[in-house]
Amino acid sequence: MKVLALHPEKCTGCLRCELACSYMQTGLFQPSKSVIRVSPFEGYTSYAPYTCTQCAEGWCMTACPVGAIQITAVGAKDVMDDTCVGCKLCTIACPYGTMFYDGDTQKAYKCNLCGGAPACASACPTEAITFEDVETADWIGDFAAERTARVLAVEAR
Repeated sequence: MKVLALHPEKCTGCLRCELACSYMQTGLFQPSKSVIRVSPFEGYTSYAPYTCTQCAEGWCMTACPVGAIQITAVGAKDVMDDTCVGCKLCTIACPYGTMFYDGDTQKAYKCNLCGGAPACASACPTEAITFEDVETADWIGDFAAERTARVLAVEAR
């Protein structure tokens, strides 16, 4: 499985990842809508990119009362806009602060790995962000598949 790997020691703080992400997510160069952020460490002249790591625990997905967060073919836990009710429980549940809420659309949003070709990784000139093949174990995958099947069965009635 491919994952977004972050290498803070290579980050120069150029913010190209934020611009590329915001453009892919919204069609505009609007870093405030980016789902990847770069944190400066004042006094150390260093930076660290951070975004959703698509963690195996999937607290955001588990907290969602309407099943609006589903695992995509590329392994991203993605918010389904047509299902999201904007309750913000996923933003509270995420211990990493990488679930966001858009006041304009009144929906949650997060990294969706750009459908398997993350713009942030392509835009990074120093390879501080890469999209790599890594062996992972996702215990929530089976639970998510069962929950999605139950939700779809209920909706089909």
